[in-house]
Amino acid sequence: MVGALLTVLTVAVLQLGFALLVRNTLIDAAAEGAHVAALADNTLIDGRERTRALIDTAVGERYASDVSATYSRYRGMPAVEVTVRAPLPLLGLFGPDHALEVSGHAPVETLP
Repeated sequence: MVGALLTVLTVAVLQLGFALLVRNTLIDAAAEGAHVAALADNTLIDGRERTRALIDTAVGERYASDVSATYSRYRGMPAVEVTVRAPLPLLGLFGPDHALEVSGHAPVETLP
């Protein structure tokens, strides 16, 4: 009985670690995509595609299906915001769709 309890606890801790890994990967990809889109010679589409490519490489295509990029204001400055909505991995890679939403911001670069 103790072995079963320890096994369940170990699997739960591993799944929590995996969910945090996916979340941190999505945050990093969104921030990188925002930085790409914020460059003076790039567009929002460039940032969105960069984010999708990073997510697809790291955790899979299923997690890169809902990526959006918009111009906004962040802390009073013009910025690019890239938002990723993805499944929250509760059982392996499977979980409820669009349960995890993360954003990345970058200041917009302008030419003088």
